Amino acid sequence: MKFTKQDLLTLLISLFLFASCKNPDGVGLDVDPSTAITGTLVVSDVTTQIVKEPAVGTAGLVRYPLGYMIDPVFGKTESNLAMTLFPPSSFTQDFGTSPVLDSAILVLQLDDAAIQTKFYGDTTNSKYSIDVYQLTNKISDYTSSTVQPHNTALLGNFNGKIAPNTKNKVYDIVVGKADTLLTNPAQIRIPLNRTIIQNSIVNLPATNFTTNAKFSDIFKGLYAEVNKTSSTGVGGVAFIKFTGTDSYLQLVYKKTSTTTSGVDTVSVKFPLGALASSTTSSAISGIAANIKHDYTGTPVATQIATPSASYQVTYLQGLAGVKTKISFPQLVNFVSTYGKSVINRAELVVDAGTPISTYPFLSSQRLSLYRWDIAEQPADISDYTIFSGGTVTDAAFGGYFDSIKNRYVFIVTNYVQTLVDKKITDYGTFIAPTAYNLYQKTPSATTAERAIIGAGTATANKIKLNIYYTKIN
Repeated sequence: MKFTKQDLLTLLISLFLFASCKNPDGVGLDVDPSTAITGTLVVSDVTTQIVKEPAVGTAGLVRYPLGYMIDPVFGKTESNLAMTLFPPSSFTQDFGTSPVLDSAILVLQLDDAAIQTKFYGDTTNSKYSIDVYQLTNKISDYTSSTVQPHNTALLGNFNGKIAPNTKNKVYDIVVGKADTLLTNPAQIRIPLNRTIIQNSIVNLPATNFTTNAKFSDIFKGLYAEVNKTSSTGVGGVAFIKFTGTDSYLQLVYKKTSTTTSGVDTVSVKFPLGALASSTTSSAISGIAANIKHDYTGTPVATQIATPSASYQVTYLQGLAGVKTKISFPQLVNFVSTYGKSVINRAELVVDAGTPISTYPFLSSQRLSLYRWDIAEQPADISDYTIFSGGTVTDAAFGGYFDSIKNRYVFIVTNYVQTLVDKKITDYGTFIAPTAYNLYQKTPSATTAERAIIGAGTATANKIKLNIYYTKIN
């Protein structure tokens, strides 16, 4: 068989393309010999111990959890929302003459910052029943453990599946013109009792809508919680976006026209939460989450009760659930054992444990690694500070889930060097879940993900610290 130059060129290009087609999870795993890690390898022990997270403040979150799920390993998790309702931003709301409410729809938009931040749990089989009530007091305490007082009269209910990746199509009502079909991001739309809303909002004089304070003194807000009796399946947690415009109470009503002898149909939106801006940042105010964990009868409860015992795995859970404290006992005597050394590279390798996490409760897509300072306040690992503040992103620090090797890896070279040199004291180092697009070193209320990882005493999938060092003569 004869090959022309064109045939040979085609073959070479094909081989190049074939060699380039790899699973994206494996990109970057091959090492260039010229940049290979040098030095002697020491695999250092890591000890682990579960720690139950304290309650967390929920003011100004980038997204808010609403849901209920039953995890066979982590037990029951529940998150309910208290929401302050504000008048339209113009503060000139006037329902006009003889207003009659046609519909009142509570619209909760799912977060759309990333596909990983919209929802955690089951969207295939579970059905969700969400009840809505009126708050009896204005929100004053935003701690996740605080139950917000609300009345017992049911104001509205949603019952069905939640589709976080399906856009909603609704008609926008325009006075005097044809309605416009709009396509919105995924929403949970909950019809509310028209009579109650007519009496508590629509019938109010226009003077009550001139400031946020005036209106919230009269209408304290709304409370949404999952009805655990009516819901089916293992459940999940939706994350709701509040920016002052995305989630709202939409009222459609009829009133006597001011331009004709007929009747106008009008739509108005009352935003949930208000965007409070400062010179340095902006955050949503007026929304609070009440988060509950019930670990009864789970292996997590066993470890919380007896944290110092030896286990094969340890646990991490978002929504201010549990984290794992780690320590490096062999670093204390590293110099006396191996001599004065330069740490060329240090990797904290966190293997996933068993049982392997599967749908709908998949392994957390990202973990955070941080330490305590002398006052036992959370502080960044020095390597995270170096990576996030330099020309590379904090992704180089690591902590993202590798679905091929079923593990997480953190680069902790500088941190290990400072511990070996005794420039800092390890008052506590912690691993915890963090949101995929938001690195946090405090208990997270913006992700419901969880992870099962190998413990320091595990016989398989053991957490370990790989240290490549060069001894200094």
